[in-house]
Amino acid sequence: MTGETLTDSTIEIDSYLEGSSLDSMADEVRAGLTRDQKELPPKYFYDERGSELFDRITELPEYYPTRCERAILNRRAPVIVDLAEATELVELGSGSASKTRALLFAMAGSGMLERYLPVDVSESVVERSAEELAEIYPGLHVHGVVGDFERHLGLVPVGERPLVAFLGGTIGNFYPESRARFLARVRELLGSEGRFLVGTDLVKDVRIVEAAYNDSAGVTAEFNRNVLHAINRELGADFDPGAFEHVAAFDREHSWIEMRLRALGEQHVSIPGAGLELTFADGEEIRTEISTKFTQERLAAELSRAGMQIEAFFTDADSYFAVTLAAPA
Repeated sequence: MTGETLTDSTIEIDSYLEGSSLDSMADEVRAGLTRDQKELPPKYFYDERGSELFDRITELPEYYPTRCERAILNRRAPVIVDLAEATELVELGSGSASKTRALLFAMAGSGMLERYLPVDVSESVVERSAEELAEIYPGLHVHGVVGDFERHLGLVPVGERPLVAFLGGTIGNFYPESRARFLARVRELLGSEGRFLVGTDLVKDVRIVEAAYNDSAGVTAEFNRNVLHAINRELGADFDPGAFEHVAAFDREHSWIEMRLRALGEQHVSIPGAGLELTFADGEEIRTEISTKFTQERLAAELSRAGMQIEAFFTDADSYFAVTLAAPA
């Protein structure tokens, strides 16, 4: 979709996933499930059903991150926009753009909003949010990028002074080495004048953290098992998702929560699309996600190694979550 006019707005969408998404999924599933510690990439949670489940999770009383981040952005968006002095917002893992509505509103209110660049793996999601925002903000240019922000970041067509947002605490899903590489690529994207806005979950009482990933309604458990549904559908696998239980616990050594799927009894699984035949022992686990919890000092150190420095650090009233604005060092 290129150059569509909508209420004096324009929409462009570039796609970099055509013909490669299933191959990439097969490669990643094969690599993950043949390791000593089996694991699956968390991005495969987020098909249509998974996205709906996650939306339900964000409304659960135990799940504080979305609620805390939204409170920070609702209060601090005007300050962030003034500091960034950006005319375009780049959102990595944009989804429906729900996380950045406060920023878009503040940028529009200040007369600075000219372009929004959502980056997401789902073309339909990018299209829907582009059309909706073009209706809300007449004159807005939406340039969507359908791609994997880990692989296609260098293809995002940023301007001279972008505000690059990576919210939701997703930065914590990277292992340290991968996170360092990702932050270095973000730094390149900023150029000399851009700004990076990142949401991070903070270190706190372990009981609060673990409760957020073990909700009493069992929605997170269904979300966790959804990765098996996705592999069944896309790669022709025969996982029985009900034969795996959801496990989530805090790892104090690494300061992260781990989500796993634990086999309830021995079982054999075929994944034709990845060329795999696997046997799971009773109690064997698949790691499906980590979520690192940060201190301000740890975040500052990691940003510094990537060539960035903290310009502003905002938390919610309980200091459960932080939104940080970083500038090129």
